[in-house]
Amino acid sequence: MLLINNQEVEELLDMRTCLEALETGYDDLLKGDAVYRPRLDVWVPCDRPDGYYRWGSMEGASRKLGVFAIRMKSDIVHWPEGLTEEKYCIRPGTYCGLIMVFSVRNGEPLAIINDGVLQHMRVGGCAGLGVKYLSRPESSVVGIFGSGGMARSYLMAFKEVREIKRVKVYSPTKSHREAYAEEMGKSFGLTVEAVDSPESLVRGSDIIAACTDSTRVVFDEPEWLSDGAHITCVRACEIGPKVVKRCDLSIKLGRNTVETLDAGMVRLHGNVGYIAGQPEERARIPNPEVDNYRGGFFQDFMEMRAGKVPGRTSPSQVTFFINAGTQGLQFAACAGKVYQLAKERGRGRDLPTEWFTQNIRD
Repeated sequence: MLLINNQEVEELLDMRTCLEALETGYDDLLKGDAVYRPRLDVWVPCDRPDGYYRWGSMEGASRKLGVFAIRMKSDIVHWPEGLTEEKYCIRPGTYCGLIMVFSVRNGEPLAIINDGVLQHMRVGGCAGLGVKYLSRPESSVVGIFGSGGMARSYLMAFKEVREIKRVKVYSPTKSHREAYAEEMGKSFGLTVEAVDSPESLVRGSDIIAACTDSTRVVFDEPEWLSDGAHITCVRACEIGPKVVKRCDLSIKLGRNTVETLDAGMVRLHGNVGYIAGQPEERARIPNPEVDNYRGGFFQDFMEMRAGKVPGRTSPSQVTFFINAGTQGLQFAACAGKVYQLAKERGRGRDLPTEWFTQNIRD
């Protein structure tokens, strides 16, 4: 069994390989040879008076890839002034997210992988698939809300599927957007401009991506959009209802959480989970309205892949790709590929498999 850290994931998984792994997983899903369980959270009051403990998990399996994976994360979550969601494990700046990979052929535990780099890659990769299938082929100008890890992996993916020539970035913190512009301009040899307003970002952009940790809408002005623009997001609350209604075609990647609430379940931040605590403690958690993302007019990505619903049919259409859902399968596809490459290249730390097996039946 292998223990694979973030540095090794970064060395093994480039964006092109990530996109190929995701396509393999979705091909399997289309054939009925893959499956996933949507995200489910468990909430428990923690020591800090303005936060909550949140355990999140999601899982999936692919027959062709030969693996099952479960991604688990352990967070203390808080919301400064209700504007952003911040998280940590133990102390600010440290995080705990793990992916466990198992063989579906014989049940063998194969790997434990830190989820940090892989998490950003699989989200960016899926946004890249949205651009591949829904944006105009000649799209070359990108506008990105946000300047963190997701904003980096999104641009990496866009460059793999389109010939990007110019990038605009907006973040409320000037120093953050300027640092992103300098870093990404050097990394990709692109013109990357830090802009001073959401409007200047959206106007003239072929691809608009919201990659923020905001708990509020970052863009809801449809008059800023150019004909033929393509929009995508990370969080369900980022794109406002007026923009959503303006879109001619809206495709959602898949189910991102359990849709039917059983006894004891609640819906928080668009995801379903179980919550402990007293009413005054539960009131700590802001819960942005995301009903716009569950409308019946949203088409399913896999239905489009199967040819059951049309994709873009006109260069003037404004398209929207809701990059949410199927996370469990994404982790199986990408973590399975990382494990394969680690075995081939002799990377990762060997752990005795017998540490994770036993001779007592459950």
